[in-house]
Amino acid sequence: MLDRADAVGILMQRAVQAGDLPGVVVAAAGREEAGFTAGYGVRRLGAPEPMAPDTVVWIASMTKAVTAVAAMRLVEAGRLALDAPAAEVLPNLAEAQVLEGFDATGQPILRAPKRAMTLRHLLTHTSGFSYEMWSADTIKARKALGLPPMPTGKLAALRLPLLFDPGEAWNYGIGLDWVGRMVEAATGQRLGAHFTETIFGPLGMADTAFRLREDMRARLASVHARGPDGSPTPIDMIVEQDPEFESGGGGLYSTARDYLAFARMILNGGRHGRERLLKPETIAEMARDQIAPLAVQPMVSAVPSATHDADFFPGLPCGWGLSFLVNRRQTPQGRAAGSLAWAGLANTYYWIDHGRGTTGLMMSQVLPFFDPKAIALFRGFEATLNGQ
Repeated sequence: MLDRADAVGILMQRAVQAGDLPGVVVAAAGREEAGFTAGYGVRRLGAPEPMAPDTVVWIASMTKAVTAVAAMRLVEAGRLALDAPAAEVLPNLAEAQVLEGFDATGQPILRAPKRAMTLRHLLTHTSGFSYEMWSADTIKARKALGLPPMPTGKLAALRLPLLFDPGEAWNYGIGLDWVGRMVEAATGQRLGAHFTETIFGPLGMADTAFRLREDMRARLASVHARGPDGSPTPIDMIVEQDPEFESGGGGLYSTARDYLAFARMILNGGRHGRERLLKPETIAEMARDQIAPLAVQPMVSAVPSATHDADFFPGLPCGWGLSFLVNRRQTPQGRAAGSLAWAGLANTYYWIDHGRGTTGLMMSQVLPFFDPKAIALFRGFEATLNGQ
């Protein structure tokens, strides 16, 4: 792997010099090989501070895997159950109703779901919950019901209707935020405090948190938004720092160095050095494609300022594990079938390839999501590392 680090560096440096991205940090490692972490470009256009292994970024939906690990630790301990009604832990979930359409006045037509929602449904995005950036119906329903948007951090934002009955389809959504609430209910702890005690502390992830410390703010990369001409401009965007709930679906800040330790733990079957966070059989269950005969569908944007249409592997069928995208065949970049991956809204990406015994990640801070230049660079990074 280290013998390909120089080639990766050339690829990244060219992209930054060409103005494709303001800055980027990449990291890769093996099961026993520590690998490398390196930054290129700057944290904020117009400022000199470089991207570096300890640069703090908003990892958004890369938070989901952390939340899933916390939940599965509780499943191992018998404090949560994958297939029991989730409303037994969070009674508010019993109030979720299925959206069937809208009446003549624009009010949602709702009905009770046909079956109880479970933790497994929430982890696999088969619960019926959605994100409004990929669902015009969810936007319309949220506004008609007078619910606040998710970025406010208000608990009422979680009370979205379901788009379908639990278990009947795959749709990317706020399920992991509800999982975070289940973790809090089962432990009596705030989510961030529980993460620090049970995951971040054991893994040495000192710079991963919902709330930014001052020393983290000093190393924070700015989010950049692409304008109509494609050029990125830094914006002042910080996740709500005093929310009513800490977002298990997308609220964490982290560094490439920290998240690589987390990914290596998954790669090593739940172990990191002398620390064991999960049993190997639990990791195997998390990595198993849970949704067949369903398949992951392309995510079609309903909010172009937030996201482009997103299809990670056009023409290649993908499933979903317990919080991970699972490619059902080898990818063009050489990723083995059955590997794990996901991403964050500001164009952060990772993969965990149990077949090759490697993991890698790329951290940028650009909106909208699935930025064509960022995704091309990520694909090129993995292909280069895999010798493709």
